[in-house]
Parts: sequence; structure tokens; C-alpha cells
Amino acid sequence: MSTTTTVTVQKEQQEQQAPLTLTLNSQIDKLDKHGFLFGEKLAASMSPLLHSVVYKNLGLNWEQIRLDSTDMDLFLRLIRHPKFYGASVTMPHKVNILPHLDYLTEECREVGACNTLFLRTLPDGHRQYCGANTDVIGVRESFVQNVADPASVYENRPAMVIGSGGAARSAVYALHKWLKVTQIYLVNRDKGEVDAVVAECTTRGYGDRLVHVETVDQAHKLEAPGAIVACVPDFEPITEEEWTVRRIVEVMLSKEGKKGAMLEMCYNPSPYTALGAIAENNGWQVILGTEAMIWQGVEQDKYWTGRQVSELPVSEVKKAIAERLAQISRN
Repeated sequence: MSTTTTVTVQKEQQEQQAPLTLTLNSQIDKLDKHGFLFGEKLAASMSPLLHSVVYKNLGLNWEQIRLDSTDMDLFLRLIRHPKFYGASVTMPHKVNILPHLDYLTEECREVGACNTLFLRTLPDGHRQYCGANTDVIGVRESFVQNVADPASVYENRPAMVIGSGGAARSAVYALHKWLKVTQIYLVNRDKGEVDAVVAECTTRGYGDRLVHVETVDQAHKLEAPGAIVACVPDFEPITEEEWTVRRIVEVMLSKEGKKGAMLEMCYNPSPYTALGAIAENNGWQVILGTEAMIWQGVEQDKYWTGRQVSELPVSEVKKAIAERLAQISRN
């Protein structure tokens, strides 16, 4: 048998892409431990860069390996490797991974999505596969670390979340639990998805704080938000529903009075998005999605390395991400 194991992952036929071949053993053999970034369209992700900075500064011979795949069975086999330390889980797997895990943290259960797989070893030596959601920390810290006067910007004011997927659920949770907002407006092209978020939050005791903003007329009548979290891809609207979402957002951003802060969660392939430009043009503070990525990422390394965030090289991570951002054009 060859010392190099080649795993071929056949991506979905509709993407009409050639099979993605990962040569794993040649990478793993050089490492003390390895993890994965598991999801789709990972080529531009800065996650491996972020974690490589942490591991280098801690003197760890570790690496996060991109696994660009929709094959959950393959992933579940690969994580059984004795050198595996954990994984970043991204779209489209954040919800689908949940039934395969032995334990979920409180945030992971409450949000209903997992972006972090970590390991626990029981006294009998059994290995548990555990799920956490550090996206909520990324949202929280993006506002806490970047807004100088939260009391006047977003506290005791409504907030708004654009989208209704896993990232949007994390944003709703963070806004509700930590950021002292009054209501949370939900804006999304699909009413059924919003209804699902409201139903889930109702079972957890805070569904009454959510307001589905469905029309431009309704948006005009509502109090301006102080915090906005945008959790949608950076695509120009095409359908009528997408244009309605865009117009609602524009109404909210252009309201008179104290302007707030918007966290633009989309940073792939670029953090400089159309929504971010509209917000800036209306006088809003725009927080790039790479901020959320940094804070959720170092929180992941807390689970994987056993170090507290205060012991991790956060300043070096910020410097590395800033250098990468400098290479990305706003155009």
C-alpha cells in the first residue's frame, strides 16, 4: 500500500466541477496534529491563515486543512484519525453536523447550528465529538471591540438581522443575549425561513422580540436600528423578493437621527460589499466580517488548544489578517 492516501471527493454534479483530490497522509505525516475546514467554496477562506498564526506563535506543529466537500460520510471517517484535533464547520454543514455529535454547548443548542467541532476524552478513554458555536462570540466581540460608545450607538435600541441562515441565527442570539437591544428586525427574501427562526426563538423564550419586516412601507414606520448584522452573500438583487430586501435595508440605513454600526458578515471573496458601501454612504460605522472571523476563530482555538483567549496571539492574528486585507482591492 502506498504511504500516500489519496481521497477523491466527487462534488455535486450540478456544479460541473472536476473531482477534488486531497492528498492527506503526505500532509498529516509532517504534523503533530491536524484539523479541517469543512465546507464548500473554501479557496478564499482566511481561516487556515488565522489558525496557522496561532499555532506558529504557540510553537505547535499543527495545521488546519481545507476539506472542500459536501460528503458528510467522508468527513465523519476522517475525524477518527488519532491526530485529529477539531474542525471549523461552515456552510452547508452547520446544521447537518448536529445529529452526528455526542455533545453540544449551550450556544450550539440554542442557535441550532455548529461551526466548531472539538474533542473531549472521557475518563474511560472514550473520545467524544462535541459541537460549539463560536459565531455568536464573533458577532458579540465585533461590536464590543469596535464601537466606542455602545450606550449611544446600539444599546436600548432595536437591531436588525439580514438573512435567516446559520449566521443570522447566531446574530439573533448574540444581539438578544449580550448586546442589550430592544427588538430585532428580521429581513429576508424567504418568509418561510423567517417564520422558522421566529418559531425556534419562541420556544427559547424570546420570539416576541423578533419583528419580521416584510415591506418597504413597514420599514418606513419603524424606529431606526442601532445595530445591523448582514448575513447574506454579496450578490446584486435579481428577484422581486431580493429587491424588496434591498429597499428595506436602504430605508433603515437612511433614517434620520443617530447612525449605528453594521457588521457585514460576508467577507468571501471580499469584505468590501455593496451593503457595506451603502451603509458607509449613509454615515454608518461598518465593521468588516473579518472582525467576526478573528474573534470566532481565536475562540475556536481556545477549545482546541486548551488556552484562554488572553493567552493566544490575538494581535499577531489581527496583523496577519490586515496584511491579507491590504492585498484585496475594494474594487
